[in-house]
Amino acid sequence: MALEAIKAQIDLLLQEMINQPEDDHEIQEQLREKLRELRAMGLPLPADLVELEKRLDDDLDAEEA
Repeated sequence: MALEAIKAQIDLLLQEMINQPEDDHEIQEQLREKLRELRAMGLPLPADLVELEKRLDDDLDAEEA
């Protein structure tokens, strides 16, 4: 998948997190998948998305505890 398409999908997922907080967990999983796709392509991740991923992981860890 082209880089621009992945970026567009990430933008849509971020908007969904804002507009549909009840689906937050599913959207977070989709976002993580898109970030994995970028890594698999060998592309650097923007710092803000790396920070967001860390915060999502921290939130998930807190929920599981």
